[in-house]
Amino acid sequence: MSEIDNLQDADGKKEVDETKAEATPNQEQVEAKTEERVPEETSDTIADATKVVDENTSEETHVEEIESSNAEDAEDESNAERHKLEDKDYHAMSMEDLVSEFEKLLKNHKIQTISSHVKEIKSEFNSKYSALLEEKKEEFIADGGNSIDFYYSNDTKKSFNSAAKEYKQSINAYYKDREKSLKDNLENRLAIIEEIKGLVGVEENMGETYKHFKELQEKWRNAGPIPRDKYNNAWNTYHHHVERFYDFLHLNRDLRDMDFKHNYEQKLKIIQRAEELAAEENVNHSFRELQVLHKLWKEELGPVGKEHREEIWQRFSNATKTIHDKRQDYYADLDKAYEKNLVRKEDIIEKIKALNAEESNSHNVIQKRIKQLEALREEFFNAGKVPLKQNEATWKKFKDAVREFNRSKNKFYKNLKKDQYANLQQKLELIKVAEGNKDSDDFATVTPLMKDIQNQWKTIGHVPRKDSDKIWKQFKNACNHYFDRMHAERKAENQELYDAFDKKKELLESLKSFEFSDDAKADIIKLQDKIKTYKALGFVPQNKRFIDGKFYKAIDAAFDKLKMDKSKLEMIRFEGRLENLSGGDDTRQLDNEQNFIRKKIDEVKSEINQLENNLQFFSNVKDDNPLVKDVHKNIEKHKASLETWKSKLKRVREMYS
Repeated sequence: MSEIDNLQDADGKKEVDETKAEATPNQEQVEAKTEERVPEETSDTIADATKVVDENTSEETHVEEIESSNAEDAEDESNAERHKLEDKDYHAMSMEDLVSEFEKLLKNHKIQTISSHVKEIKSEFNSKYSALLEEKKEEFIADGGNSIDFYYSNDTKKSFNSAAKEYKQSINAYYKDREKSLKDNLENRLAIIEEIKGLVGVEENMGETYKHFKELQEKWRNAGPIPRDKYNNAWNTYHHHVERFYDFLHLNRDLRDMDFKHNYEQKLKIIQRAEELAAEENVNHSFRELQVLHKLWKEELGPVGKEHREEIWQRFSNATKTIHDKRQDYYADLDKAYEKNLVRKEDIIEKIKALNAEESNSHNVIQKRIKQLEALREEFFNAGKVPLKQNEATWKKFKDAVREFNRSKNKFYKNLKKDQYANLQQKLELIKVAEGNKDSDDFATVTPLMKDIQNQWKTIGHVPRKDSDKIWKQFKNACNHYFDRMHAERKAENQELYDAFDKKKELLESLKSFEFSDDAKADIIKLQDKIKTYKALGFVPQNKRFIDGKFYKAIDAAFDKLKMDKSKLEMIRFEGRLENLSGGDDTRQLDNEQNFIRKKIDEVKSEINQLENNLQFFSNVKDDNPLVKDVHKNIEKHKASLETWKSKLKRVREMYS
């Protein structure tokens, strides 16, 4: 408003200025707009109240902000609920989260209260989806597609479109239903103003006239919401004619003064609460409650005596200005925070540009940088809002940096796909070779060939992912077919070796269930018989020789369970091992065993010498000293071990004769 607040006029302090109707705030393009027209027959009613312009008044922006918000809420009492909606950082949300929030708003709140939230959600979603669309288009073109053929959508976009459609239909229905009601309420209020005008000058029965006036006031309070752009004008006109009636009522001061006193007392309570709000820290809460106080001041209470009008209005205006100034400071601090967010976002953009500047020469490097970009992208959205004037430019810088990264990435993979296609052709040629020879019986010639193409396959790089599994299965099946045939042929030629393997495996299994008796010697004979049986079974295929190690490991475990002298047991086990080493003209295994035993004898002798030398340090210590006793015990243990090794060496030498 351009004049001192209408509430001041409502007290009768000023003649009402010709006020400009507040423009209805822009709705979404999908919303219906309500066009209200003041009936021609009542337009002069408002004109009567808007003739005098007070050139000495100055703008009170701190009141104007309150009035503007109250005018918006006046169209529908439910509109005030929009102030209770939680403010959320939609900028930091993913597209999936934005859709979820959109759907929650539609489900849990009245359609007319969510407009500002829906507008912000739609703006953020469209920005992010547009960036995704550009990225997908770049990839499509990089893959050789034509831009005119590009199309992309996803489930998230479909859900968003569905929510937007529901919102559009609901808000259109709301405005359509509301339009006639607002128009009727306006006409009713203007008719009430006309009746109040008609009371001025009616002096026959002042008591009845006053009673009729109070009835009209009650009708006015219950007349319902009107269009927001007519709100202030209608209320100003009403207060103007109420003031005129009270001026006329001076003939009956008792009635007028009683109303003035009631209004004065109530307005003092409002002022007291406003001053309390001015001292509170939560400026947004204070502002919302202050709106209610202004609404009460304007809509529920009439004028006060002239001697109080300037004083109480000034107190109320001062409290309002204090809250307004604190709120402005709050938003100024927000702007500073937004400036810091801007610095953070510009730093993130520079980091993305730095990624673009680095050379990308491998798939792994690219994938690592993609992860870095995703982390930077998330950091960008979590960095918070920036000043409104910088928002569009910052978003453009971010999109350009990401687009440049994606172009570089797409270029790399485009060249990579060319290489992969060449690799595919090479592997297809190897498949031809494998399939052409898989049924050959010339194993001597074809086996080296098949092994060679397998090695070649390993050296060829990646192929397109859609072909990878298919050609690998084709190549593997051809190779397996050939080698299965070859192994079957060789197995048939060496069946006796495979039969020996099967029998040795059965003998190994029997060892696992070997039952020991109380006669250790009898058990030793049984175990030795199993060793002889095992050896008599002969050789097994080369790739099955692992069974020898398993068998002798099981034999050793069985000997360990026998209750007899360990040195004797060790020699018995050794005899069994020698049986396995002997036979034939090849003495290399015996040679190795003899060398191993000699080495162990030297090691044990060295240990004994070292221990005996250590005893020299205990020459003045009694033999019953624990340390000395341990050394002697250790020497005896090593000497016993030495005798065992010497016996083993003697037995090995006998095997040569």
